[in-house]
Amino acid sequence: MTETKGCKGYLDEQFVQLEELQDDTNPNFVEEVATLFYRDSARLLAVIEQTMVRNPQDFTKLDNYMHQFKGSCSSIGAKKVKAECTQFREYCKAGSSDGCMRTFQQLKREYSTLKKQLEAYFQLARQVGPRESATRPR
Repeated sequence: MTETKGCKGYLDEQFVQLEELQDDTNPNFVEEVATLFYRDSARLLAVIEQTMVRNPQDFTKLDNYMHQFKGSCSSIGAKKVKAECTQFREYCKAGSSDGCMRTFQQLKREYSTLKKQLEAYFQLARQVGPRESATRPR
């Protein structure tokens, strides 16, 4: 697969490991994983947002939802989004509505940027096509 230079700083080693699992039998593996991540994470973000507008805020619920979301981010290697999840959870533990709100807005920006970068990455990968497999001399 092509290098993840466009996504540099946004993805960690986990994404590279996903790329290594992709082969001729499943040439779209990484894109399929990313698609599942975005489908699942969009639902979780909506739940978090709905929970945040309730008064009083249930920081335990918010923390649990963000823990799930952080797990999803870890599975795809979304480094910057995962860092915002960690910060959000710290604000939950501190009971800071303002901190949660600010961090959630930043998290959504990072999430959106990552999504755009991954879409460009997959578009480029489709143009390049499957990588040539090296053949050993007999």
